[in-house]
Amino acid sequence: MDLEIRHLRVVCAIAEAGSLTRAAAALRMTQPGLSAQLRRIERLLGGTLFDRRRAGATPTPLGELVLSRAHAVLPGVDQLLADTDRAVRRATAPTRLRIGSVGAPLLGHLLLAVRELLPDAEATARCQYAPAPLLDDLGAGRLEAAVLGDHPGQEPPPRDGVLLHPLVTEPVFALLPATHPLAGQEEVGLARLADEDWAAPRPDSDRTREYWSSVFSLADRHPRIPYEAEGRQLIEIVRAGLAVSLCQATFIEVPGVAVRPLTGNPLWYRHVLAWHRDGPLARHGATILRRVRDGYLDTCADSPVYARWRERYPGAAQPLV
Repeated sequence: MDLEIRHLRVVCAIAEAGSLTRAAAALRMTQPGLSAQLRRIERLLGGTLFDRRRAGATPTPLGELVLSRAHAVLPGVDQLLADTDRAVRRATAPTRLRIGSVGAPLLGHLLLAVRELLPDAEATARCQYAPAPLLDDLGAGRLEAAVLGDHPGQEPPPRDGVLLHPLVTEPVFALLPATHPLAGQEEVGLARLADEDWAAPRPDSDRTREYWSSVFSLADRHPRIPYEAEGRQLIEIVRAGLAVSLCQATFIEVPGVAVRPLTGNPLWYRHVLAWHRDGPLARHGATILRRVRDGYLDTCADSPVYARWRERYPGAAQPLV
């Protein structure tokens, strides 16, 4: 028999109660059963732990040594058990779910799926332009799930414990001023845009700019980029007629801009869902992926330009789940 934590608890209970009879009652054992267990513990440790008299049980010098070590060990064990119990309860019935996202159309669908599956949990969200900080937060436990995005050749390295679930790879479209001569065409050649002024993300925000440049370099073209912007600011620069740019296929046209497919589909963007392997969403993974996939398809239908493109290329950009 090996010494176990429960044996230390028995020794401490006898010392605290002062007698085997009272300790047996506290431990909900019979007095003969406790006596037999104490004898087994004493044989294991090699000596008598208590002097047992009619007045009660008094620790021997060996018993005092064992008690001092038990009092040092048991609080740490109890804290460990409490911490792991809280962690398990958070994983099975979390009170808060922190969701991160890049600029992509999946965040709303993910939040709706999480609220439906875990209605008692409070879901919060925060957005960043680049996926790398979100991956770091997932790995460190600062987020429970995230919507990520990348481009061919820019897939992120694995993070310990983080599960990546690619949803779909879709084309990248041109974003033009509504008054641009090419806005009247069904598709736009990327080479036709190379001589325009461009608005593009900053090189240090994520690797989108790097990916765009690599595709232009294959055609030995290097567009001029006087405007570095993201999100709403980039759209406003294009709307003002100052530049052209690129956007996700699911981007819905707003007044003043036009979204057009690129001839030959030279650029692509991949949507990815991610959560921690040991997190509260892992056991709902298959259901979440289905819900977000269905939401993505609804988003595709709401974008007329992308919907027409999908009709022309029925085998492309199909969700993986």
